Amino acid sequence: MSDEVEPGFLRVRLDLSYDGKEFSGWAKQAGGRRTVQGEIEDALRTVTRSSRTYELTVAGRTDAGVHARGQVAHVDLPVELWAEHREKLLKRLAGRLDRDVRIWRVTEAPAGFNARFSAIWRRYAYRVTDAPGGVDPLLRGHVLWHDWPLDVEAMNEAAGRLTGEHDFAAYCKKREGATTIRTLQRFSWERDATGIVTATVRADAFCHNMVRSLVGALLFVGDGHRPVEWPAQVLAAGVRDSAVHVVRPHGLTLEEVGYPADELLAARNREARNKRSLPGSAGGVDGCC
Repeated sequence: MSDEVEPGFLRVRLDLSYDGKEFSGWAKQAGGRRTVQGEIEDALRTVTRSSRTYELTVAGRTDAGVHARGQVAHVDLPVELWAEHREKLLKRLAGRLDRDVRIWRVTEAPAGFNARFSAIWRRYAYRVTDAPGGVDPLLRGHVLWHDWPLDVEAMNEAAGRLTGEHDFAAYCKKREGATTIRTLQRFSWERDATGIVTATVRADAFCHNMVRSLVGALLFVGDGHRPVEWPAQVLAAGVRDSAVHVVRPHGLTLEEVGYPADELLAARNREARNKRSLPGSAGGVDGCC
């Protein structure tokens, strides 16, 4: 699959963040729902006085209500348009966009860069508190309240059994034509001085609802409703378990996206599009995002 930039165009990288509360997710939708992609594309068209919409490609499509601190996207723009607007584009976008979405950097992307397919990992954080009094009102839009005491040590023991390359079908909402094989590079839990427990989840890519399902399973371990072996048993079964709850989206934030060195971007771009399967399986489809 080719990812060549059209003649007369160049690729621009955007680093951005947003509060997902009022968005129906990243991707544009029919029916006029407010989305991050739609907001940015409209703002870009307006500030550059363009007659057409230039479509964004994003590192990770977030669901409705999910936040992002370190999201990355790219857009292909005509060379002349970029030359005319590049110096003032960032400030003009800041003046046009609502305050719940910010673009922090707009730069010409290196050769071979693709915000989605060049990424080698995405890191999410899910924040929860088990404080008897509930969530700090100033944090209520970003922290889940769990009404049971949590054993972080048990949660870390269970999480460690899920890392590595696996078929995460048991923790994903299946999408037609998409594989559920992922490499979970890190899954850990830490309680800070304020009592907030943060799950750090890093993988080469995630399938739909994967992070929120993993968190839901581990909360059941943390509060003693399930043994530490249970999440790995669910994973091995390979089918959705009705006992695994998809936790609410507001506790989830995309924190960072990782990319290789510039000279490896094109190779990673090609590799991420390859069909993916586990050893001994029948084969899958593209393994990204």
